Amino acid sequence: MKNLVEKINAEYEVFVSNSNAQVEKGNKAAGTRARKAALELSKLMKEFRKVSVEASK
Repeated sequence: MKNLVEKINAEYEVFVSNSNAQVEKGNKAAGTRARKAALELSKLMKEFRKVSVEASK
């Protein structure tokens, strides 16, 4: 589970940096990368929920 949390944190950092580049500098490519990171975060969060529920049983 620790590895999963590390992946989530790393992907979140990618999202934050790219979304800031899009908002502050108008970088369209960064917006694409931010959306990709957001999709990956969604998948990782679902996996975290699944693992967390199993661990709490």
